[in-house]
Order: sequence, then structure tokens, then C-alpha cells
Amino acid sequence: MSRTLIAALALSYAVASAHAQNFSAQDLARRTIERRAVEAVIWGMPAVNYELMLQQMLTKTAGKINQIVYWSRPVDWKNQTLTPNPDAIYFMPFFNTKDGPIVIEVPPAEGGSFAANIVNVWQAPLEDAGPNGADQGKGGKYVILPPGYSERPPEGYFVLQSDTYGGYALFRSNLPGRTDDDIAKSVAYGKRLKVYPLAQGTNPPPTVFIDAMEVLFDATIPYDLRFFQSLDRIVQSEPWLERDRLMINQLKSLGIEKGKPFNPDTKTQVILNSAAREARAWFEDRYEADNVVPVYFEGGHWRLPAAPDVLEGQRSFWTARDSYAVDNRGLTYTYGYIGIKRLGTAQFYLMAIRDKDGKVLSGGNTYRLTVPANAPVKEYWSATVYDRATHALIRDIPRASRASQDRAVQKNADGSVEVYFGPNAPAGKESNWVPTKADGQFEVLFRLYGPETPLFDKTWKLPDIEKITPQ
Repeated sequence: MSRTLIAALALSYAVASAHAQNFSAQDLARRTIERRAVEAVIWGMPAVNYELMLQQMLTKTAGKINQIVYWSRPVDWKNQTLTPNPDAIYFMPFFNTKDGPIVIEVPPAEGGSFAANIVNVWQAPLEDAGPNGADQGKGGKYVILPPGYSERPPEGYFVLQSDTYGGYALFRSNLPGRTDDDIAKSVAYGKRLKVYPLAQGTNPPPTVFIDAMEVLFDATIPYDLRFFQSLDRIVQSEPWLERDRLMINQLKSLGIEKGKPFNPDTKTQVILNSAAREARAWFEDRYEADNVVPVYFEGGHWRLPAAPDVLEGQRSFWTARDSYAVDNRGLTYTYGYIGIKRLGTAQFYLMAIRDKDGKVLSGGNTYRLTVPANAPVKEYWSATVYDRATHALIRDIPRASRASQDRAVQKNADGSVEVYFGPNAPAGKESNWVPTKADGQFEVLFRLYGPETPLFDKTWKLPDIEKITPQ
């Protein structure tokens, strides 16, 4: 080794040592907790997202595990889950297989239909159900097996092997229209669902349904100590997955360890709160970036609500050896929930946070979205507004969307529909208007249920949202 190289190495070591000496033991301990806490938020987001909804069911309603919480009318702003659909009737079974396999029995698509998804704690899709799911509208029994289940799966069931004990399903009972009769029929169809233990399959007990319509069901993400408390409940109740074993020591340094209480001291709580805020800022930066999720229509601003690596990872249960899209997965579950195995069959989503000119959507302005005629859907399209800060429905507004199955929505002579967003309805356009709040920003999710070929080959194109005038 040359003298020059030895001298360079010695100088480098001296500089590094001097730099290291600038950190006290307390500084290093604090920085370790803070950086690991930020990564824990990013990694744990989908599981915490699920756990927050579970806790709302358990604490805000009379619902219990292996029962179904539902909304007896299209959801309003009191449903503070992330980007919910206010143009369907929601049924959500929360299940747990620690005591054995659980069956979700789905009725045939006669007199109604579901767009439905069944997921594990990490919101990876176990299966889809309904006409575009495994049963293809014929109905059937889906049995969810616990981790390590070694018995032979029963015959005549759609067998779903889960790697977590907990999970939930989202059954959207489709609405043919918005009349009271339409809603009643959709609710009645949804109540034909059954949930029961496989061990009681020969004589199932009645399924319990809990109506959450008047409940403030707030599952928005808390970027503070509560996030880590929720994450601790996941660690205590679920097995470690092989792919995530790296996080065992990471979380231990935060005070989250299986079999031990999570009780951080005051100093650690301050660090965790700060880390959660930093993680939120990091998510916000990625959400607004132009290179995370590609635009769907060339030259426009509509995007898929999740990056391609997340969609692929969800479908494959993250089994790819050289890919684990933790960053983009975390981002996705800051503004939405549920995993879909066959995206593009029962439903398809497009998200906009900017107008035609690339400006963020401001609640103080008035905007117009022109939906071209012959929208490529078998069922309906809808345009829904969400609070940009929380990704939930804007609080205290009378309605959050306009949809094609609503007979009150006005059509133009050419079959197109103009939807307006703003704090006040343009004259004569009240039935096509979605209110916003002047003091905030918003985002729009455009749903297509029963999407058809012109959407995918892009011979039908949804134009960008146009700003008309400030108020």
C-alpha cells in the first residue's frame, strides 16, 4: 500500500472520528429512534390503515369481530375512511381466524350484485368476489384459512390461505339508482351475506349486521403517537412475516416488541410525534411528484391511484425476489384502502389533484369536468370530491359526488355530462354540482364500474378538470 493511500485513509479516518465525536450518546439514541420511526410509518401504513378501521368498528359501534358493519344509505361525510365510495352501499366484515377458518358466504348476483374484495391485515388481496370475482356472480362460499393451517381444505369452497389472522372484506352493493327503493333493494341484497366459523358450517349462526350510518367513523391517519400505538397492536396480534423480519429490531428500538407493553417515556413520545410528522411530509412530497405514478392519458393530469409496482406486489403477495415496493405501498395507503386482485374488471379508478393548467384544486374556485358521451362502463361512473388534507370526505357538506346512475344529473344534447366543483353551484347546475369548502384544497376520484375496452385502449378519454372562475 502506497504512502499516499495510507495518508489519505488516515486523514479520512481522522475526519470521520472528529465528525462522530460531535454526536453525544443522547444525540445518537435520539437520531436512531427518529429515523427508524419514520421508516416504521412508511412500512406499517397499510396495516395501521386496516387497524384504524377495525378500532372504529370495535369502539364506535356495537360491532364485533366476525360480524358485518354496514352503512344503510350511501355514505356521507361521517364516514371518515379514506376515499370511500358514496355511490354504493358498503358492507364490511372484519374477520379473525385465530380460532379457526372463517367463511364468507356470498349470494348469487340475482336481484343485486357486489363489487367485492377480501384482504389480509396488510391489505393484500386474498380474492375478489361477485360477478367479476372468483364466483363470477354465481355466489359461493369463501373460506379464509389461518397462517400455518395444515388440514385439508374443504371441498366446495373458494379456499383463501392467509398469512395473517386478521383481515376484512369490502362488499359494495351496487346501486341501480338513488331512489329510496333503489337503496332499500341494495341494502336487502347486501344482507344476504353470511359470515360464520367453518366449524359451524353445517348449521351457521345468524350473521350480525351493525348499521354505522349515523356514526362518526374516523379512520383517517393520525401522524402522531397514535400511529405507533396502532402499529403495536398489529405486532402483538399478528405473526411476523418472513419478508418483514428486518423490522423486528427496528421496532424494538422504538419500544414496540411482541409480548411486551408499549409505554414510551415523554422524551420518546416527542421524538415519535416528530417522526410521524416528518413521514407525513415525505408522503405529501411523493404524492405531489410527477414521477411516482404515471399519467393515464398522455398530456393530462389523471393518474392511477397506485404505482404499477404496488399493484403488481399486491397481486403477487409481494413474492417477487427483487422487488418490495414499501415506499409506494405506504404512500398508497395514506389516501385509500382495500386491495383489488383484478383491477380493471369490476372497477377502475382515476385520481386528479390538479386542473388542466397543472394547478392544485382549490376549494375557493369553481371547476368543470366534462364527461364525454358513451362512457365505457357497464354499470356507472362517478366523480367524488375528497379533502386534500385528510383524503376523506369533506366534513359537513351535503353530498360528495355526482354519478351517472343518479337520474337527477343533467345531460347535454350530445350525451356528455358536465360536473361542477366549487363552494357555490353555478346557476341552473345544482343537480350536477359537488360542493367544496373555500378554505381548503381537494382532490377528485373518478370511478368507472364495469369498465369496458374504450377506457383501456384510450379511444375514450376523460379530459382534465377546468377552472372556470375564482369565487
